[in-house]
Amino acid sequence: MQDETAAYVAITRLQAAYADVVTRRAWPELEPLFRPDAPIRIDTVSRPAVQLTGGTELGTFIAAAVDRFEFFEFVILNTVIDVQPGGTASGRVYLVELRQERASGDWSNAFGLYDDHYAHHDGRWVFARRRYQSLARRVGAGRADVFPFPPRDEVSS
Repeated sequence: MQDETAAYVAITRLQAAYADVVTRRAWPELEPLFRPDAPIRIDTVSRPAVQLTGGTELGTFIAAAVDRFEFFEFVILNTVIDVQPGGTASGRVYLVELRQERASGDWSNAFGLYDDHYAHHDGRWVFARRRYQSLARRVGAGRADVFPFPPRDEVSS
């Protein structure tokens, strides 16, 4: 139980570190949070899904996506972690992005879900696989676009 608790705390810290790095736009700090070969899938629903590998590629992708925002904050809403024997774990992170467009001043919120696999690698917990899907997006005072929740078997495979 102590090992499971320690793993849970370490993975929660990993998730918080990711949110902090993205909020601060400190892209080089993403690399050590991921296994170098970690597959990453980003599905915003409104555009074709993107396949990336590792923290460096992810940082390049996110940097381009958030460059238009003068304000951007990544907020974790909830997290679920399941620690398995043998130095692996899986989990989900529910999030909201708070952001303001630099050019127009439009405020928007984007809600999403990360489905993760974690591994104990080189003495620390890292992302071994990460899959993201948008759940809803709202710009200004209008009605939000709400997307279907991904089936569990689709997200976790």
